[in-house]
Amino acid sequence: MKGSDLLIKCLENEGVEYIFGVPGEETIDLTDSLSRSHIRFIVTRHEQGAAFMADMYGRMTHEPGVCLATLGPGATNLITGVADAQLDKAPLIAITGQAGLEKTHKESHQYIDIVAMFRHVTSWNSKITRPDFIPEIIRKAFEIATDRPGAVHIELPEDIAGEDSQKQPFSKSGRPHITMHDEQDLKMAAEIIRESSMPVVLAGNGVFREDATIELREFITSANLPVVTTFMGKGAVSADDEHYLGSMGIKDRDHVMCGLEMADLIITVGYDYVEYSPRSWNPDGSKRIIHIHSDHPETDESYIPDVMLPGNIRQALSRLTEQCDFKKGMPERFGKVRSRMRAELEDFRDDTSFPMKPQKIICDIRECLSRDDILVSDVGAHKLWIGRLFPAYEGNTVFISNGLASMGFALPAAILASFLKPERRVVAVAGDGGFLMNVQELETAVRLGCSFVVIIFNDSKYGLIEWHERKKFDQSIGTDFTNPDFVMLAESFGAKGVKVENAEDFRPKLREALMQGGVWIFDVEVDYSENFKLTEKLSNNTCQI
Repeated sequence: MKGSDLLIKCLENEGVEYIFGVPGEETIDLTDSLSRSHIRFIVTRHEQGAAFMADMYGRMTHEPGVCLATLGPGATNLITGVADAQLDKAPLIAITGQAGLEKTHKESHQYIDIVAMFRHVTSWNSKITRPDFIPEIIRKAFEIATDRPGAVHIELPEDIAGEDSQKQPFSKSGRPHITMHDEQDLKMAAEIIRESSMPVVLAGNGVFREDATIELREFITSANLPVVTTFMGKGAVSADDEHYLGSMGIKDRDHVMCGLEMADLIITVGYDYVEYSPRSWNPDGSKRIIHIHSDHPETDESYIPDVMLPGNIRQALSRLTEQCDFKKGMPERFGKVRSRMRAELEDFRDDTSFPMKPQKIICDIRECLSRDDILVSDVGAHKLWIGRLFPAYEGNTVFISNGLASMGFALPAAILASFLKPERRVVAVAGDGGFLMNVQELETAVRLGCSFVVIIFNDSKYGLIEWHERKKFDQSIGTDFTNPDFVMLAESFGAKGVKVENAEDFRPKLREALMQGGVWIFDVEVDYSENFKLTEKLSNNTCQI
């Protein structure tokens, strides 16, 4: 069989369901092979959108999402989405075409060294130089993307795609992930927790990667421990659980930071440095740390664990629960932190001012969604409000581009969420700047028959940058722009548009859109003066609770 047929058979063998991408001249052998495969090729309108969809597939299923692009500009357009998956540890396989091998040693049309370029945004990448190498390369790519969650890149030159091979796909190894945690380490961790006066659990993205939500909840309930999550860990513990203090991720001092500031012991569970630097919550390195993660920690002067339990997070939590045969008392001060967090959202529930306050928009979105419905956030000032205040009740229900923090993530991610989970309601939140960065994927959404609502926080500027500029320089520079008519724009793609003109209409119109289904765009004017009020409040927050 030709090389492209063998590659597709190897992907079938790995259980690939979909490939997201844009076709090109150098990948026509691959698309020809796909025409005879049960793998569905989802055509997108831009390679960045394809990469974000594969990224979101990896986040939701914990299996590698696959995206495809041709050489040159097709491949370079993938890079943002690939890097996003790499930093947020979402398994992803990027496949790119390339000119024939006879062209790669000299100046050639559209040729650039894509393998060298992708080396810096992937865990591993490789050029296929012989079709017989394909089974080994594909098997290795999937093992790396899954075992060390992140991005992998494979380049297939067009001449190799057409050459014959007699090789067959490799059998999947199915190696079990077994960890034998050291008994002394477990006992030492339990003793440190027992001796601590104010221990706090910090739960991150790794809890979801290893499906450890149940074990985490059993652990914190058994030992009666307060929990803070990162933005990407939202839902690891339900927002209505009495142990939940809130989510951290904003750089300024916050009520959640106050909860951590009072703690003398931090038990990190699936916490990745890229989610929120340890220097932000342990600047002097004085706090004791118990590290529970699939891997050893990176060296950092603000993160020097007393005990490390690397390996399977579920097993570590189960074994530690057995060792912690005691219940800690929840200090009253932690209860005040939690109450203050809840009040901040509740205070805006009946706010009728317009433009709408970000807190009010978030409160209304939460009211319109069930506990297991899905919220996707783009990057901008709205992301910080969602990260701080949006209550998440179940795991894998809030998705945020956090490590790379890439604008343009929300629309492609919402498409994938709706496509994979049509039984759930999906809401994407984006700023007016981020939404327009991948607006072309509205056509993809309508073509695929998706159902979701995009809520645009409209302030006609790059609001997050203005926020930072005004904090540092007391003025904003280069942040203003104009917007199209978002209702007409939505309708031109075959979607539906709503311009919200008063706060009272927002919630009922959102409920109606979610009930009707289809693709909806809500244009909501937002009052971002709340950003500066928050800065002032946090600067005066002395954590005296």
